[in-house]
Amino acid sequence: TAAPSAAAHRRVPHGSAGAVMYTGTAMIEITEAASKRICNAMRQEGFADGGLRVGVKAGGCSGLSYVFKWERAPSAADTVFESPGGAKIYVDPKSFKYLDGTVLDCDPNLLGQSLILRNPNASAECGCGLSFGVQQ
Repeated sequence: TAAPSAAAHRRVPHGSAGAVMYTGTAMIEITEAASKRICNAMRQEGFADGGLRVGVKAGGCSGLSYVFKWERAPSAADTVFESPGGAKIYVDPKSFKYLDGTVLDCDPNLLGQSLILRNPNASAECGCGLSFGVQQ
């Protein structure tokens, strides 16, 4: 399944009155397959509301690692991306600089239909798909 166009996604400001309305072109795309996988997994984990936090932390074999965590609500500083299928991704400002332009997809050929990230900012990636490096 092809990734939906950027126009099909919305960046939704959440949190306190300090939230800033999105006006640029920076974003994270969520494919239809990833949206279905996220929504199904949320239901299986007992989350009726909320989303998937996608972040970046130091570590891993390539220098940086992706982190995933179910959250009931975004924090005030998060940027929230919502797919047409209703899946929500919460990204903190520090992680967003590494994730801008990323396509979140689901590979049905992998056992358990794992989520994969196609990150244009990654200059190196580990074979596990969870670690990456960036050009300094």
